[in-house]
Amino acid sequence: MKNVLDFEKPIIELEAKIAEMRKYEDKLQIEEEIKILEDKVYQLKKNVFQNLSRWQRVQLARHPERPYTLDYIYMITDDYVELHGDRYYGDDKAIVGGFATIDGRQVMIIGHQKGRDTKSNLYRNFGMPNPEGYRKALRLMKLAEKYNKPVITLLDTPGAFPGLEAEQNGQAEAIARNLLEMSRLKVPIIVTVIGEGASGGALGIGVGDRVMMLENTWYSVISPESCSSILWRSWEFKEQAAEALKLTAADLLKLKIIDRIIPEPLGGAHKDHQKTANTLKNILIEELDSLVKIKSDKLVNLRLEKFAKMGVYEE
Repeated sequence: MKNVLDFEKPIIELEAKIAEMRKYEDKLQIEEEIKILEDKVYQLKKNVFQNLSRWQRVQLARHPERPYTLDYIYMITDDYVELHGDRYYGDDKAIVGGFATIDGRQVMIIGHQKGRDTKSNLYRNFGMPNPEGYRKALRLMKLAEKYNKPVITLLDTPGAFPGLEAEQNGQAEAIARNLLEMSRLKVPIIVTVIGEGASGGALGIGVGDRVMMLENTWYSVISPESCSSILWRSWEFKEQAAEALKLTAADLLKLKIIDRIIPEPLGGAHKDHQKTANTLKNILIEELDSLVKIKSDKLVNLRLEKFAKMGVYEE
């Protein structure tokens, strides 16, 4: 079965059995048996998806059928106009962005973009931005500030591109500059992790007044595989690494790294793109309407306080 995770297989097999039975429903009069199986599938889904391990949530976040940034943009916005280039070097295809309208509210929306197949993944560099991607994102945020429009960022990257050319062109400086400029941008910023949130690659567009995560996503300084390879010299311990990293939405809400978890349909966002998009849209509107009421100076101070509190604890 293509694109089916191991823990999804029993569910998919039962659903296939129900689909087969439906072909003979009228002839054999097996409505009752089908209903029993459907109830069984629903309970199985609840049991599986309410008790996922951290590594299983990482797998769901990487599911190739999950909606990506452009999918959400086209589902939740009107009048999207994509803007290109960083005005220094080039146009990075791993980060997309532009002005759009969400139910009459004009915003600047920016996010990482992955590909669906080999050709589009090569075009998008597997969602791994180069320095020009972060500089493009910053240019768009400054444009939003100029016209007093809120900024929405959607995070979904396995990390910033680690190639030699990226380092030569100032990858670290580009990300650091974004952290500085986003921290003092005078318009509301809403950040949402929609898939993978890996390291500085995600954080480079991840400073905001509200930081949210979809239910089956992860956000961490390092991926479980890389953590495993450093600690155990092997990728075989990625599940233990995921547990230790506490990288899920529930973990980060508890640690006060994020402000809100956005629920996904039962089975994950890839099961119902439109339902996930509708939920995200409603929450974005709610947060936007709340943030635009705050004066810019106070907004910046609250944002700085929010990030300054992270990692503080008492014994």
